[in-house]
Amino acid sequence: MNHCVNRTTIFAGAHKEQARNRFQSELEFIQCLANPNYLNFLAQRGFLRERPFINYLKYLLYWKEPEYAKFLKYPHCLHMLELLQYEHFRKELVNAQCAKFIDEQQLLHWQHYSRKRTRLQQALAEQQLPQQPPPPHGNAPTK
Repeated sequence: MNHCVNRTTIFAGAHKEQARNRFQSELEFIQCLANPNYLNFLAQRGFLRERPFINYLKYLLYWKEPEYAKFLKYPHCLHMLELLQYEHFRKELVNAQCAKFIDEQQLLHWQHYSRKRTRLQQALAEQQLPQQPPPPHGNAPTK
């Protein structure tokens, strides 16, 4: 009987490791989708025309769920994943100019976001500064 327990434990451990490896592989892959040049690479090599690959992209939509999305370092990959569900977008990615345009738009977004975030953080810091006491009035003694 002890022999059966060991097999079950080994199987459970192997299954857990496989699940962890799959999670890490999918996490890494989905974040690669944030790179328009990688998408162009996939399109030029025909991956975006293959039904099994398109089905895999559809399967990956579960990453939009908060319990998975919280692990993403590049959350805009989810937007690309959503766009990849459309045949027209997949076809356009063959064109290097399309990938370049997306790349430029991402850069502009990040620049705008960085400036906007800095302004918001500065405004928040100013709100959190301790309030200065009002200046003393006419006859009030000063220290």
